[in-house]
Amino acid sequence: MSLRPIKRVIEARPTIEGAGVRLRRAFGFGDTSDFDPFLLLDDFRNENPDDYLAGFPWHPHRGIETITYVLSGTVSHGDSLGNRGTLGAGDVQWMTAGSGIVHQEMPRGDEQGRMHGFQLWANLPSSLKMTAPRYQDVSSRDIPEVVDDDGTRVRVICGSFWGKTGPVDGIAADPRYLDVWVPPGQRKTLPVETTRHAFAYVFEGSGTFRDASPPVGVRTERVGPVADAAPELTGNRSLVLFDRGDEVTVQAGETGIRLLLVSGKPLEEPVAWHGPIVMNTEAELRQAYDELRQGTFIKHR
Repeated sequence: MSLRPIKRVIEARPTIEGAGVRLRRAFGFGDTSDFDPFLLLDDFRNENPDDYLAGFPWHPHRGIETITYVLSGTVSHGDSLGNRGTLGAGDVQWMTAGSGIVHQEMPRGDEQGRMHGFQLWANLPSSLKMTAPRYQDVSSRDIPEVVDDDGTRVRVICGSFWGKTGPVDGIAADPRYLDVWVPPGQRKTLPVETTRHAFAYVFEGSGTFRDASPPVGVRTERVGPVADAAPELTGNRSLVLFDRGDEVTVQAGETGIRLLLVSGKPLEEPVAWHGPIVMNTEAELRQAYDELRQGTFIKHR
């Protein structure tokens, strides 16, 4: 077995999106090679309704998949194809934009005004950029959870893990999307296929990766390999980008650690990206925006 060293640790940065939603962006709108097939990860977490109620009004997507995972509050959505629905706590929507949709997403807080969720963007290969759009709306009750003897809990949203398979299927990049909780003081080794790019995003507690050294603080972005450095502590809103290997080891801190562990097979294709549309060439990107202006953007109804 080969333990994955840490390539970078990134602290999610404040960003404003949509009609004024304040969120934290772990990565996105930059070099995609290290995260391929993933493009962007946003953490929309807030207890002040004024910072999120304006939401994400009507906007287009083409050439990508958007994965929305809600932890608290709700997200109501609708699109130009007539789809409507609401995601509640623990629910997931895996939306394949394909050839194009226009949709909106409007967050609402829980009874205490709290809103928390994630949106991950995954790229589509060139062969599926213009496929028909589809939705996979998954209720929290349909997401399997595995509990290990030491109390480690893993929700399997997509892919297979510890004998369970997530409800989301038919995804080109064959991703694995896990919500992992490791109890205080426990050390856990989690398998990740060597051929996949992988990252962990910590959103509760803290811990260290690679060995059992105790937590000491949160590191901000570091560039370049750190295999010979002291173990990186990661805490709230920290993303760990891993190098190659077939397993990840996390040592939970005093309050435990909860993280998203995401991996997928790289597409290794050129990326032409502007806003919510991601194609392979600049010509395809120009065509998409021309079609938006001309009213011919929607190809499947």
